[in-house]
Amino acid sequence: MHVVVIGGGPGGYVSAIRAAQLGAQVTIIEKKYYGGTCLNVGCIPTKVLLHTSEIYSTLLHDAEALGIAIGKVSLDWRKLQERKEGIVNQLVSGVEMLLKSNGIQMIAGQARFTGSHEVTVTAKGEKDKVIGFDKAIIATGSESIVIPVPGASTEGVITSEGALSLEEVPESLCIIGGGVIGSEFASLYSELGTNVTIVEMLPELIAVMDQEVVAILKEALTASGVKVYTGTKVDKIEKKNDKLCVVTSNGEVLAEKVLLATGRRPFTEGLGLNDIGIKTDKGAILVNRDTFQTSLPHIYAIGDCNGGILLAHVASAEGTIAAEHLMKKVSGLDLKTTPSAVYTKPELASVGLTEKEAKAKGYRVKTGLFPLYANGKSLIMNDTKGIVKFVVDGETDEILGMHMAGPRATDLIIEGGLALRLEATMDEIMTTIHAHPTVSEGVHEAAHAVHHSAIHLPKGM
Repeated sequence: MHVVVIGGGPGGYVSAIRAAQLGAQVTIIEKKYYGGTCLNVGCIPTKVLLHTSEIYSTLLHDAEALGIAIGKVSLDWRKLQERKEGIVNQLVSGVEMLLKSNGIQMIAGQARFTGSHEVTVTAKGEKDKVIGFDKAIIATGSESIVIPVPGASTEGVITSEGALSLEEVPESLCIIGGGVIGSEFASLYSELGTNVTIVEMLPELIAVMDQEVVAILKEALTASGVKVYTGTKVDKIEKKNDKLCVVTSNGEVLAEKVLLATGRRPFTEGLGLNDIGIKTDKGAILVNRDTFQTSLPHIYAIGDCNGGILLAHVASAEGTIAAEHLMKKVSGLDLKTTPSAVYTKPELASVGLTEKEAKAKGYRVKTGLFPLYANGKSLIMNDTKGIVKFVVDGETDEILGMHMAGPRATDLIIEGGLALRLEATMDEIMTTIHAHPTVSEGVHEAAHAVHHSAIHLPKGM
């Protein structure tokens, strides 16, 4: 069986490798770079910068408290950019090596369906290639949304890709959008000394997460000097002397740079989907959510392009399911275990239902909350701004959600994801021994807090 995969991001390359492992002849077509947005201009480079910004901020502000005597701390932005590029290049090379080692044919260019079992690949300076296939997987990802606000194309207005490669750290930055992307860049640049303002149209930052957890981040951002304006609409962006002026319903914000962080949307342009009868809705490819087949059952669409959960790890999971299904291997996916991770300072992480969502679904909700100022490892790390929270079905004691702010949150959230996958109850977390001293003890204590039996909280809390 010949399988064509269009797109080499975390959905595409994973599905290509899985199909090859199961015996398919696989061709993968990528128009720009393997690893997709996440590896090249998204998740990975952002976290490289965030990692250094956290260390820099710690040395700048907390070295004395940690018992470290140092001289003047300075940031070498050029060197940091080189490190970022080096890590990206290493990982991209690794993806290419994996594809080659699995015998996958790699073709560079823009793919377009020119028949229900045929794609034509166009590459600059080369003759078009026509490739026939038995089955195909579309994994073309997403693109940044540029909001239709007057002045959005003004020089100095950038998207997340531009924010990763600025020539120097800006003196001031206005971020339009207080979701995951906007909050991460606010954390990054504020720690590097930039005067940051967030303008968010919704009433809260990161509205999809539990607001008790988000409140910890908002407090930390505000303490670091970030100005946060929620429930605020942007009317226009214009030049004002040597600055950019963001005119909002809450006044004007002057900044050297303006970052548009208003989300992403499926990218399906130029694929010729309508020509072969693949149905879409507002640019997203319509799929069967169990198998990820499109309206043409031999063609699948996975990851951001199908308009589901726009996360790299979801794209990889969907790619695995699609590859296994087309190779007649039965498998399944439980999206309720999908974790969300925000790499701010403090980190945020969430899986399952928030307290608000659980109540809206009719559950009799119980919660357990443990503050990390009472956690030994957090104190050792001098990083105590955080909480662990469980949302629980009050009738069955089954875990409905886990939410966390604090150190290692993005790593520890998998405990909650596994608990949801296994339909675990609080007793199964409480009777699992957690190592000491670790931040994970906060998870254990939060589980006990559901039943008011946390050892390291004063009675009555």
